[in-house]
Amino acid sequence: DGPFHGMWEFPGGKIDDGEEAVEALQRELEEEIGIAVTEIRHFMSLSHDYPDRSVGIDFYLVDAWERQPEGLEGQQLRWVAIDQLEHANLLPADLPVIEALRSL
Repeated sequence: DGPFHGMWEFPGGKIDDGEEAVEALQRELEEEIGIAVTEIRHFMSLSHDYPDRSVGIDFYLVDAWERQPEGLEGQQLRWVAIDQLEHANLLPADLPVIEALRSL
């Protein structure tokens, strides 16, 4: 299970060889939650050091999509208001996004 078992994260995933970040996010959102993104914009980039690895993450705001989101890989989904994100038990790498979202 590991130290991050039961924690929440924003949808997305790794960039495959030959993909741009936006293409990867569109693919991941289609695979993970079944939506087709129609409006997307870059929000922020950050890096985070875990005990066993370092990750670089690009965050995007998805402003419009087609179809209803659903957990296609057996995962739970939930909508969380920006002012409630600090209580959402997010992965450590996602925490800086909370302040950035509040400043929108």
